[in-house]
Amino acid sequence: MGHHGEGDERDERAATGQPPEVWTGRAHNRAQWVLAAGGAACVALGIDLAVDSPWTSGLAPLLMSVIGCLAVGLLMLFGTLAFVHVAVRVDEEALEVRCGHIGLPRRRIPLNDVVHADFAPRVTPCQWGGWGYRWRPEKGTAVVVRRGEGLVLRLGDGRIFTVTVDDAEAAVRVIRHRLRGIAAGASRA
Repeated sequence: MGHHGEGDERDERAATGQPPEVWTGRAHNRAQWVLAAGGAACVALGIDLAVDSPWTSGLAPLLMSVIGCLAVGLLMLFGTLAFVHVAVRVDEEALEVRCGHIGLPRRRIPLNDVVHADFAPRVTPCQWGGWGYRWRPEKGTAVVVRRGEGLVLRLGDGRIFTVTVDDAEAAVRVIRHRLRGIAAGASRA
């Protein structure tokens, strides 16, 4: 009996039209590193003001400047680093989205909750009000890290979830295949 490697299994699945057991995709936004650098500069300015302050106008203006620089810098730094990239994973049970280097924010959507999956050829930050984890009453929720293709899920409760990810068409094919399997299992039960 021969042992099949991971590549052999993937080739067999592709030949039979079966999607991979686990589909993964990513999207990056290198431009947000510039914003992160701006945030780091604000933090550095706040630290510099606190350590080497020539201010003679009193403690209150100095504290307000230091705290303001640190707060703005940290918000910019962490807010942008959280959305420099997104990782999407689709397995037999769910779609999972993880943002940034530490994987937060994270969203897991069971495929049992998904009614339909669509490919969106062009998702832009302007459509959603910017980069990041977004919500718009008329459009639903989205994770937008860059302009480009995306995946749109319609959920059973009427909500819509969109995520920008490379090779979104492949993700849609995998999810649709999984949804057909779920529907076939439900009709047999």
